[in-house]
Amino acid sequence: MFVTPAYAQAAGGAAQGAFGGLLVPMLLVFGIMYFFLIRPQQKKLKETEAMQAALRRGDKVLTQGGLIARVTRAKDEGEVELEIADGVKVRVARSAVVSVLSKTEPAKAAKD
Repeated sequence: MFVTPAYAQAAGGAAQGAFGGLLVPMLLVFGIMYFFLIRPQQKKLKETEAMQAALRRGDKVLTQGGLIARVTRAKDEGEVELEIADGVKVRVARSAVVSVLSKTEPAKAAKD
């Protein structure tokens, strides 16, 4: 009527094998999440930061608040000055610019 030690040892060995069986699917799920969620988000973040760093005078931009404005001055401190109407200028952080609607062409060098 007593449980033999052999049964108790066999049950402990089965639990260790179950952990090894769960490890592979967990790694597979993490890999799928990395390639479909994390990696594209990091790529989009890099593109947005590059776009915000490349802002220059004359660009027509869209801000997070929904304002469509023209860049009048791009400061080095992380902010830009936007003209939202004739004579109406506002200063916003570069990170508030969501997209560039139209880019201006860089000035051509004068030929000597």
